[in-house]
Amino acid sequence: MSNGLNQPKSFPKHWNVLPFLDVVKDDTGGNKKTKQSEAAETGRYPVIDQGQKSCCGYIDDADYLCKVSLPVILFGDHTKLIKFVNYPFALGADGVKVLSPKVELDKRFLFHFLKTLKLPEKAGYSRHYKFLKEAVIPLPPLAEQERIAAILDKADQLRQKRQQAIALADDFLRSVFLDMFGDPLANPKGWVVKSLGELTSLVTDGKHGDCKDEEGSGYYFLSAKNIRKSKLCLVGSREINYPEFAEVHRRTDLKPGDVLLVNTGATIGKVAIAPDSDYVYKSTLQKSVAVIKPKKELLNNQFLKQIILLKVDDFASKGSGSAIKNLLLSQIRDFPIILPPLAIQTKYCVIVNRVEAQSGVQEQSVKQSEKLFNALSQKAFAGDI
Repeated sequence: MSNGLNQPKSFPKHWNVLPFLDVVKDDTGGNKKTKQSEAAETGRYPVIDQGQKSCCGYIDDADYLCKVSLPVILFGDHTKLIKFVNYPFALGADGVKVLSPKVELDKRFLFHFLKTLKLPEKAGYSRHYKFLKEAVIPLPPLAEQERIAAILDKADQLRQKRQQAIALADDFLRSVFLDMFGDPLANPKGWVVKSLGELTSLVTDGKHGDCKDEEGSGYYFLSAKNIRKSKLCLVGSREINYPEFAEVHRRTDLKPGDVLLVNTGATIGKVAIAPDSDYVYKSTLQKSVAVIKPKKELLNNQFLKQIILLKVDDFASKGSGSAIKNLLLSQIRDFPIILPPLAIQTKYCVIVNRVEAQSGVQEQSVKQSEKLFNALSQKAFAGDI
């Protein structure tokens, strides 16, 4: 059995089991690659890389199309993401590998099996294909492969529909905002415009140095990685000792309702609102996150959050620095913000709260479907379905 991979201890006796390299080949070589900077916003063919998005842009040049017969399985050497592509596409630059079977093997079966593998978590952004090559691949009869793949496909479609429902909620809120207030950049409704600094009581960031870890202290030292899907998430957060927490907290004074903005690195512009939870009072920030405290008599935090989401590209483009982009506090304070009457902002907030409550139910449903799908996958490759 492979080293460091979470695989079933055994497969059904009538299945063949072979080492990964006896079953799968790396077909990446010989394909032209397109850098993200070279991909356009529109075009004939999608460019697919190892990132979270389905594609990173488009090209028109057919010479850049992946030459491997479709469908193909793509593996992100850095990100560990696995994608199944059944339409013409171009490879993104660096880190994405094209995998093809060497033997009679249903590609959807292989795709679903590879997604069950748990690669090492502590390898960081290093190459992960070396770990994938340690796996063993089960080879049931082809008809059984196809049956298992069909079952998992149906379960996966249900999971994706629930995820799409959450995405549609985000699209709905954007549409409502634009209908009520117009594009905050073009300001077609002629709202008063103020700088963000005029509308806030504090715009600052976290500590510009490090703190000593103290596991179990209950005092959290949050960074950009703790802002996920426009929410503050404690998963993976560091804990520090109380004296250092108190020192940084005097600067950030984080409270529920504060707007948090990533101001450093590749995720500049990600935003969240600090929730009404006890842990927020025991949390402070690293340099990569700015805390923005709107003046409640002027600016609604949900309204501001949506403006930032709509103008995220502008926030990102303001970042300076050659290696790592940084959004300066002065740039954040100078950012122009449309200012409709607070009563109208509040109406929008009421809609947001209703939609987010419904999305919370959907998210729980998605988590449950993830658990069910993972359990089904484990049963499938143990020969129990």
